[in-house]
Amino acid sequence: MSDGLTHAAWTDAVRDGRLLGGSCGQCDTTVGTPKAACPHCGARDLETVDLPTEGVVYTETTINVPPEGIEERGYQVAIVDLGDARLLGRVDGETVGVGDDVALSGYTEDEQGYTAPRFEAV
Repeated sequence: MSDGLTHAAWTDAVRDGRLLGGSCGQCDTTVGTPKAACPHCGARDLETVDLPTEGVVYTETTINVPPEGIEERGYQVAIVDLGDARLLGRVDGETVGVGDDVALSGYTEDEQGYTAPRFEAV
């Protein structure tokens, strides 16, 4: 049985400038956010691993119709390929495109305390 990455531990790591994920002991899949089970094989043996803080933009989009409670419009989000895992985050600074190198630049936190990573071009 694994130590199980909790949302609180993942959030604390993001706030500290680190990225944590879970690596499946059965099929070697790595995920970039806390999961109760491997999304590939369903195993519950996910070991907490450090993920790189730099990666490549896998895909991106600009949010012009934000979720309820967020007033900002026209911000960019990207799914960043970190090697073994992919992670969604906001993009700071200049606009990035698919294939661009990015690095963790901080985090954003909503009114309910939910934290998400932010990336910027490198």
